[in-house]
Amino acid sequence: MTPALLELQDLGFSWPGQPELLDIPSFRLEADQSLFLKGPSGSGKTTLLGLIGGVQKAKRGQVRLLGTDLGALPAGARDRFRVDHTGYIFQQFNLLPFLSVAENVHLPCHFSALRSNRAKARHGSVEQAAAHLLMHLGLSAELLERRADSLSIGQQQRVAAARALIGQPELVIADEPTSALDTDSRKAFIQLLFDECRAAGASLLFVSHDQSLAPLFDRHLSLAELNRAARPAEI
Repeated sequence: MTPALLELQDLGFSWPGQPELLDIPSFRLEADQSLFLKGPSGSGKTTLLGLIGGVQKAKRGQVRLLGTDLGALPAGARDRFRVDHTGYIFQQFNLLPFLSVAENVHLPCHFSALRSNRAKARHGSVEQAAAHLLMHLGLSAELLERRADSLSIGQQQRVAAARALIGQPELVIADEPTSALDTDSRKAFIQLLFDECRAAGASLLFVSHDQSLAPLFDRHLSLAELNRAARPAEI
């Protein structure tokens, strides 16, 4: 079988002194694929995304991104690998309020020479790459120098998406990024996200409790179905 972009194998995780939270026998995300993962609050979705991003280490099993076992990397190498290959859209966006829109979008390129070089190769400079992404996500050039905390929720969401996408990371993870938007705005934003992920050749892992969004994606799964730790024991 051809290696997937992201593979989980016999993944297990528990917090100290707590019962096992995650027990996932197998999971694959292919290159250039969009996947909706239903993950309500308390289901372990945030922990799972932390494992996929290399923020936490699995207690057992493997998380392989681009064929690399994240758990086998030292902490510093794991951090570098994450910023090189993964873009993250947080539920609360996590923009730095005292920085401008452009400075927020540039941030991954300050920490990743790979993403900086990709941005320069495609657009001539990191600044041009940021402006291109923001324009395609529906933000005008006049907003580039505005402080991030002066923007509307919808505008901040698009800045967060541009930050995740700059430098063409292979995997984009979106954690409940549309929870503050109305139905029409949610679908419009997701379509923009699809378009930009396709342009960058990135796979999209989109986690949400809103099942109505699932049909928009190439695949949809429920974390409860993947996670044996969430299933009641059979009698």
